Amino acid sequence: MFTYLQKGWLCSTTQAMPMTEFLETGPMDSPVRLVLAHGAGGAMTSPFLETIADLLATRGIAVTRFEFAYMAARRTGCKRRPPPRAEALVPEYRAAIEQIGAKIKDGQILVIGGKSMGGRVASLLADELLAEGRIAGLVCLGYPFHPPRKPEQLRTEHLTRLKTPALIVQGERDPFGNRAEVERLSLSPSIQFHWAADGDHDLGPRGGKGFTRRGNLEAAADAVADFVKSLGGRAQAVAGTGSGSGRRRGKSQTAAKIAPAATAKTWKSRSKPQP
Repeated sequence: MFTYLQKGWLCSTTQAMPMTEFLETGPMDSPVRLVLAHGAGGAMTSPFLETIADLLATRGIAVTRFEFAYMAARRTGCKRRPPPRAEALVPEYRAAIEQIGAKIKDGQILVIGGKSMGGRVASLLADELLAEGRIAGLVCLGYPFHPPRKPEQLRTEHLTRLKTPALIVQGERDPFGNRAEVERLSLSPSIQFHWAADGDHDLGPRGGKGFTRRGNLEAAADAVADFVKSLGGRAQAVAGTGSGSGRRRGKSQTAAKIAPAATAKTWKSRSKPQP
C-alpha cells in the first residue's frame, strides 16, 4: 500500500490549498481497480474502509482510496467544516479519476464508488464516465437513500435511470434506507443489491441475532469482488484481450504513513453510523 501525493494542504487563518492523496491497497496487477471515496463523517482511513480495502485485497482486487478536500484538510489541523452538498463534490471525484486513470496499468478496468456519501457522489458521475469509456461499473457501500428518520426525502431520482452496472451493498436495517423501504422503490434494472443480514449503515448486526460484523463484511467483500471481476471479464472480452477476470488472491502491500499523527483523533470510530 502506498500513496501518491499531489498538492499539499497549507492551512492559515484565511485559506487552505487542496491536496489530492491516493491510498492504494491490493495487487497492482489486478485486472480491476476499485476507486472508493469516504463517507461524510469518516476519512479514507476509517475502520470501515480500512477493513473493506484489506478484505478486497485478499480477494485479488486493487483498491484506490482518496479524500475530498474538506476531509483532507482535517489531517493538518484545518478548521473542521461540514461536508459540501454531494453535487458540489462531483468535480473533485472527476478530477481524482483523471489522475488515477493517468497512472493505472494498460488494460486495467476502473470501477468507482464509495462509502455512503462517497458512493452517492460516484453515482451522480457514473453515467458520464461510463459514456466516456473511463469506467465499467459502480459500487456503493451503504447508499444514503434518505436522511435518517426522513424517508420522504429521497436521493434516488438519478438512480431510476442509471445505465452504469451497479452494486449497492446495504444493511437490512440501515437508517439511511432499510430493506423494506428500498425494495419498494422503482430503481434502474442496472442496479444489483447485496443485503448485509441485520446490518446497520456500517453493515454491523445487533447482538443475539446470529450474525457478526466480521461475517457481514466478509460477505460484502465477496459480493463486491465477484461483481467487479465480472465487469473486468466482460470489458476484456469486448476488447479481445483474451485474459480472464479471475486472479489468485494476493496480499495487501505494506502501508505507508499518509497523515500527521496530530489529527488522528479526527478519525476515531463513532458510536453512530456516519453518512
